Amino acid sequence: MNAAPMLKVENLNAWYGRSHALQGVSIEVHKGEVVAIMGRNGAGKTTTLRAIMGLVARRAGSVVFAGDEILAAPAHLRYRRGLGYVPEERRIVPGLTVQENLRLGLLASGRLAEEARIIDSIAQTFPRLRERLRQEASSLSGGEQQMLAIARAMMSGPKLILLDEPSEGIMPLLVQEMFALFREMKQGGTTIVLVEQNVERALDLADRAYIMDHGVIVHHDTGAALLADRGIQERYCAV
Repeated sequence: MNAAPMLKVENLNAWYGRSHALQGVSIEVHKGEVVAIMGRNGAGKTTTLRAIMGLVARRAGSVVFAGDEILAAPAHLRYRRGLGYVPEERRIVPGLTVQENLRLGLLASGRLAEEARIIDSIAQTFPRLRERLRQEASSLSGGEQQMLAIARAMMSGPKLILLDEPSEGIMPLLVQEMFALFREMKQGGTTIVLVEQNVERALDLADRAYIMDHGVIVHHDTGAALLADRGIQERYCAV
C-alpha cells in the first residue's frame, strides 16, 4: 500500500486515573480496508477506539486522520471530519422513533437539508429499519437497535467508521445478517475499524488485524493468516 493511510495512530497512550490503559499503541488503516482489533476482555480494544474518537480524557501520542493530526480535537469535530463511531452500548435514545434517532446522526454534520434523501438511502441499506421508521426505537430487538446505531453513524457519510462489539448480545441469525451488511459496506468502499469478540467472523471479514494484550499491540497480520493461526487465537483471543 503506497498511499498514505486514512488513519495513522502512533505511540498512543491513555490513562483512566492511574491506570495506564494503552501503552504505545500504533495502527494504520487504509482507505477501503476493514481492520480488526482483537484480544480478550480488558486488552484495551474499546479504549483504543475511545481514544481515537477523543473520548478518553488523558491521552498522548499521535492520531492522524485524513492527513490531519486530531489528538487534541474534541469528539464532535472528529465526527464532522468524517470519523464515525458506534459504541458498545449502542446509546439509542428512548422515546424517539427510529427516524428521529437517525436524524440525530445529521445534527452535528450540518446536512439536515439532505435529510429525506439520506434517510431514504440508509433505509435501502437497512431494510429492517425501513419498515420501522415511525416505531419507537426502544421497542426494537437488540439486533435491530444495533443496526439502528450503525445506520445513525452512517447518516453523516463518514470516511471511516469505528465499530465496537457490534454482535454482542445479538441472536445468531441477526449476527449473520449484520456481517453480511459489513461485507456490503466494505464492497461499497466504506473503511471500517472493527472490535469484535466473534473471532472467526471478524477475521474472515478483515483485511488485516491487530492483536492486543494488556494495552499493547502484540501481533499484526492479515485477517486470513490470523484466521488460520489457532495458536494466536487461543493465546490472545479465547474468552
